[in-house]
Amino acid sequence: MTEWNLSEEYQTSAGLVSAGSSGDGPDLVVAHGWPWSSFSWHRIIPELSKTYKVHWYDMPGYGQSEKRADQRTSLDVQGEVFAEMLSNWNLKQPTVIAHDFGGATTLRAHLIHGCEFERFVLMNVVAMRPWGSAFFEHVGKHIEAFIGLPDHIHKAIVVAYIQGALASEISEKELNQLAAPWLTEDGNSSFYRQFAQADERYTAEVEPLFGDIRCPVKVIWGEDDPWIPIERGRALHEIIGQNRFEVMHGVGHLPQLESPETVMRALSSFL
Repeated sequence: MTEWNLSEEYQTSAGLVSAGSSGDGPDLVVAHGWPWSSFSWHRIIPELSKTYKVHWYDMPGYGQSEKRADQRTSLDVQGEVFAEMLSNWNLKQPTVIAHDFGGATTLRAHLIHGCEFERFVLMNVVAMRPWGSAFFEHVGKHIEAFIGLPDHIHKAIVVAYIQGALASEISEKELNQLAAPWLTEDGNSSFYRQFAQADERYTAEVEPLFGDIRCPVKVIWGEDDPWIPIERGRALHEIIGQNRFEVMHGVGHLPQLESPETVMRALSSFL
């Protein structure tokens, strides 16, 4: 069984993107969020690949994809890049599973850039204002104070930030893998660049369009999410107006690593 890998590269309008795929069957794309990478899907990719041809990539500015000083990686750009990646893979109407910022990214691709989806799963997503943790908001207001921190302090911030999303433990190896892309020289700068470029207008533009989604949608949510409370998930579900919402008990903001079995159960009844 093929596991998570980044054996493909594609040039996009926002830079070179590292990607991967596995399996046979109908096409399915997983979209990661912040501050994650496609590695966040590594525990469920093998299961999904039993039924689907699964595609994934690291967003520009994230993971193993290109990071550079003049790079724009805000949500408007990421929505455009998602549409470009569907074109690169020659996907006309894939099923899409989105997490965190991947929610706003894929919603913009669908509602603004005209991408068609077969089915659409939104899991603990950034989609509605206000968004961002208290730390996210604080760093965004004081970017210059964080740039240039000693490496050991920067690493402590990254690791603590990731741990702050969890309601249950993940392995130390997984924690280190999530943090690693942000601990290089270009990753350090890119980490804080994401805070600087965050702007709620990119979700404000799509919020009025949620009722216009052109495919079946299911919203699933970790009940103990410390970043985006479950009430936000319920509100999103109500605005979309489709009767598919499922609570995942005992997990936080990163269900696909905290409890992949729970995620697969929530997906199986819909996919």
